[in-house]
Amino acid sequence: MNTTQPRVWLVTGASTDFGRHMTELLLKKGDIVIATLRRPEVLSDLTAAHPSSRLLVLKLDVTKAQEVHDAFERGIEAFGRVDVVFNNAGQLLVGELESVDDETGRRVMEVNFWGATHVTKEAIRVFREVNSPRGGRLLQVSSRAGLIGAPANAHYTASKHALEGLTESVAQELSPDWNVKITMIEPGPFRTEIFATNIIHVQQHPAYADPSMPGSQIIKTASREDFPDGDPIKAVEIIEKVTHLEDPPLRLPLHWHVIVALRDKAKALEKTADEWEKWSDGIYLEGTTS
Repeated sequence: MNTTQPRVWLVTGASTDFGRHMTELLLKKGDIVIATLRRPEVLSDLTAAHPSSRLLVLKLDVTKAQEVHDAFERGIEAFGRVDVVFNNAGQLLVGELESVDDETGRRVMEVNFWGATHVTKEAIRVFREVNSPRGGRLLQVSSRAGLIGAPANAHYTASKHALEGLTESVAQELSPDWNVKITMIEPGPFRTEIFATNIIHVQQHPAYADPSMPGSQIIKTASREDFPDGDPIKAVEIIEKVTHLEDPPLRLPLHWHVIVALRDKAKALEKTADEWEKWSDGIYLEGTTS
């Protein structure tokens, strides 16, 4: 990819937080942005400040595969290619498993997993079949929840684990000739609007209402204004830098909370393998080499 000329980015969830900050950063740097979101009017200030040759704002519901396809096609029609995809649209849900009804739980999976899957499919297709030369960068916005579980977070965590499993598998499916580079962004607590405007609130199940219960503690912590200490503007600057690396990481943990969680989980997995390794002795078919 020629990074000396303006690159064409497609950003999902561009209305607020990482999506909005990334869109503003890219425009400032001179890149071209296809900004997608459910309510295009939210970006009216940006459309007024930038010509259509630099910014294309499209209405998009990522849970609808045809809309995702059409958004990519409109971007290609306008700019001829899509170099980088910031797969950022997401929905937060806080509540214990028994506090969340199936419809609400599925809604989170539809956005965080299936929506991201639709975008991933289209990105790979465009990188391989439309871009000339072939190639592109796909940034999957995951979370600390994509690495470890947490109380009052079961459905959101499941959606991000699913996205990470999908992405790790897809990264191994691609031909090197396609020149597609994928990185999962794993943010910790950043001071964004997600806890105020992009969260689904549910009625807590009575069995978990005791303030000393782990889920209640998480809900209390998440409601504190001083809890998120990460700067989202600084975060998107780091994320943008990753797209210039020749050999980007599959995972980019962003925040000390995530670094600690990653190391703790790696240690726990190694400990489990060491402690229970012998339980796999003698379980193999006679004559096999296992």
